[in-house]
Amino acid sequence: MDSDYANLNCNRNSDNSNSTLEIAYWFIFKMKTYKNLYKKLCNYKNLLSAFKKARKGKSKRDYVINFESELQKNLKCLQEDLINKTYFPSNLKKFIIRDPKTRTIHASIFRDRIVHHAIVNILNPIYEKIFIYDSFASRKNKGTHNAINRFESFIKKVSSNGRLIKNSFNNNSIQGYVLKADFRHYFDSVNHKVLISILRKKIDDENLISLIKIVLENFESSKGIGMPLGNYTSQFFANVYLNELDYYVKHTLKAKYYIRYVDDFVILHKNKKRLKYFLEHINNFLPCLKIKLHPEKTEIHTLKNGITFLGYRIFYHCRLLRKRNIRYFMKKLEKNVSLYNNKEISEEQFESRINGWLGYAEFGNTFNFRNKIFSNILLQKQNDTFI
Repeated sequence: MDSDYANLNCNRNSDNSNSTLEIAYWFIFKMKTYKNLYKKLCNYKNLLSAFKKARKGKSKRDYVINFESELQKNLKCLQEDLINKTYFPSNLKKFIIRDPKTRTIHASIFRDRIVHHAIVNILNPIYEKIFIYDSFASRKNKGTHNAINRFESFIKKVSSNGRLIKNSFNNNSIQGYVLKADFRHYFDSVNHKVLISILRKKIDDENLISLIKIVLENFESSKGIGMPLGNYTSQFFANVYLNELDYYVKHTLKAKYYIRYVDDFVILHKNKKRLKYFLEHINNFLPCLKIKLHPEKTEIHTLKNGITFLGYRIFYHCRLLRKRNIRYFMKKLEKNVSLYNNKEISEEQFESRINGWLGYAEFGNTFNFRNKIFSNILLQKQNDTFI
């Protein structure tokens, strides 16, 4: 095991308590390990399942149609490469998206995506048992809406069901605080040795570990550091990596009202000093994962002013959309209406492009705003003038 990762709580601060170490050693030694997983990964049924998951939502793409045209042959070839240890991924395709945040995506070819799904098919049932309840990203029956509902239930508990502060200026001026944080360049900072050390605590199969290393190393970054946004495995390993923090926060710091969504997390408490204590100890813990909190995006806020979380501005009595997201959508809508009127996209394509965002908007208190959007669309269809 890497010397800098001798145990789960490897920071060397003098205030490191025995209870922290007890949790660490329990976490390392008491969990069941799994063997002979690589054979299951290479099983044809697993590869077929992985193909179906990789194809989902992309069945009309040329590369999917080409692969599926000789499905059994292509899967058998991939199976042989995996069994014979001759599999190696192709170079990633790099591109930029703005949604509205600018992100650099590295996309794998379809064949490699099948391998990614095959890996997660094997690992997910193992790790789903140990992920904390309040980790909401890239997990079945979780997601942003459930995370926000959970966040709002925590607000009610911390504020004693909406108890107002003295001299409150409206009915959203409730008691309580939230530590809101994310990590500086999280995906670019994940340390491969640390991740492999974490995986070895559950996975006793060198063939599977070797394949995971191959996938991790297929990325143009600093050697041994970083995971590509765009790989399905990156989403899964992000949860595995930060599950260490989840356990530390929940079991050592005993923070009751904690939620994590990928690299964003919040902790709620009625006492601001307690949140400062949590933050100090989290900062002391993170060197063992070789990651850091983003100093400009890690703050303690009062609940009375509303909290921006997962695309919404959340108050005790309402849930609003972020203004930045509204501006982005209006520009996108104007462009798509123009494309539709110029017959460059079909009505079906137009609806598919806006329905996702409208679903996001519908989750907030946006009845009047959505009515305005629909009215503008109808008006634009009539006179080709977007308002």
